[in-house]
Amino acid sequence: MLRGTVLTSAALCFCLPLGLQAADFSFEQVITKARERAESAYQPPKEVPRFLQELSFDDYQGIRFKPENSLWHESDSAFQVMPVPSGLFYRNPVQVHVIDEQGVEPLTFAKNQFTYPNTEVERLVPADLGYAGFKLTFPLKDGEQNQFLVFAGASYYRAVGSDNNFGISGRGLAIDTGMPGGEEFPDFVEFWLERPAPDATSMTFYGLLDSPSMSGAYRFVATPGEQTVLAVESVLFPRQDVELLGVAPLTSMFYYGENSIRPRGEWRPEVHDSDGLLVHDGGTGEWLWRPLQNPGTLRMDYFSVQNLRGFGLLQRDTDFRSYQDPEAIYDGRPSSWVETDGSWGPGKVVLVQIPTPNETNDNIVAFWQPNDPVQRGKPLKQRYRVLFGDPGIAANPLGSARETFVGDGMRVGGGSEEGALRMIVDFAGGPLDALSDDAAVLGEVTMQNDGELIEQFVQYLPSLKRWRLSMLVRPAEGESLALRAHLRDAEQTLSETWQYDIPVGSDLLATPE
Repeated sequence: MLRGTVLTSAALCFCLPLGLQAADFSFEQVITKARERAESAYQPPKEVPRFLQELSFDDYQGIRFKPENSLWHESDSAFQVMPVPSGLFYRNPVQVHVIDEQGVEPLTFAKNQFTYPNTEVERLVPADLGYAGFKLTFPLKDGEQNQFLVFAGASYYRAVGSDNNFGISGRGLAIDTGMPGGEEFPDFVEFWLERPAPDATSMTFYGLLDSPSMSGAYRFVATPGEQTVLAVESVLFPRQDVELLGVAPLTSMFYYGENSIRPRGEWRPEVHDSDGLLVHDGGTGEWLWRPLQNPGTLRMDYFSVQNLRGFGLLQRDTDFRSYQDPEAIYDGRPSSWVETDGSWGPGKVVLVQIPTPNETNDNIVAFWQPNDPVQRGKPLKQRYRVLFGDPGIAANPLGSARETFVGDGMRVGGGSEEGALRMIVDFAGGPLDALSDDAAVLGEVTMQNDGELIEQFVQYLPSLKRWRLSMLVRPAEGESLALRAHLRDAEQTLSETWQYDIPVGSDLLATPE
């Protein structure tokens, strides 16, 4: 075990106590460290030896922490900690400390706490390798310890609800994502893990973030469950002006979906970790849904919001038949929702979509960008919660867009309307589910960029229990196709706003490659 009520000869080695008592430790100390770093020149973190960076994926995966050595394994804590070894993608070891009634002590690496793929790798792993991060476990199901949260690599973390498998990632911060000069990836360089009480259902820990442009202090409170919630408080100190700051970034993957051309040779109907971006503007009350795409070139879309209440990347389609993949289990990937705490001021939600030729690349990023300039010497503070779980985590009270289909407008009901596209959106949930099958549901469609709305109608689909909005549209010559739509009746708005964009030159009718 790493640390518990009893230490054995095989236990992980600890450095001598620092003399700092748990009662003396506070978030303010992390804030002070972040401020002091920002006032000094940036020092890049050290890297592990080259051979560890060049390990094969299988060899790195073969370096496994032994669960029986987990931190607090032999104690009465429901939470346990499993360190993540450095190597391969995880090139920068981080410092990890434990806070308990005895004080604050750093964890030191011990080779005998891991198994190895072969004796050669074991021989070459240095005794002071260090950790890349940590995994938190909690008895989510059947009384067994289940991994629910992982922090490892740059400022990345992943979490799941009790019914999910890992998919989408969160990050502490994003800097200049999608910009021509390249993205900067801040690192968590130090963590402090606070030992929970025996009956605790939440665990608190702290992180120190650093990068050439920014240093920051983070306080996290993780609450696992059917929906796992990560409460975040951050204080950021810019070392220099930042052109594009991404707060509470989410990172996901979209290869193709029901709205895409299926690549040649692919038998799976869809492949993605998330299928859309949802944004809630508390100022206007609007809920906006933007289906994801795998674009031909880098795309950045900005959604201005008066008073952000939340945004997230959701995996709304949780039907196995949509994926037919029992190994990747895309139908079990979690949705993630960022819920603001207090006013964040004016700004915009940014959606970055990057072309990808396969499913191994995370090509989707969403984050909040404040309108106020990020300038050296001006601290920034945010509080928010990041939820991981089923698609209902956003608590959207309106009907939601479940599927989007795009096709040749001349094939079905298009007649001679050359250049037209048939756009179909299926809605369900919220007040829509309470309507009779013959209710007078109307579609409200707005075209942009001088596009033409040729026709639109709404029909109920009894077999799916959904309301289908069908639109025949045509983009203006040389313009992208951009439109917004929602459902209503004579009295109220019935659905969120569905928004879609097809750039100039996109040939959805082409033969798959």
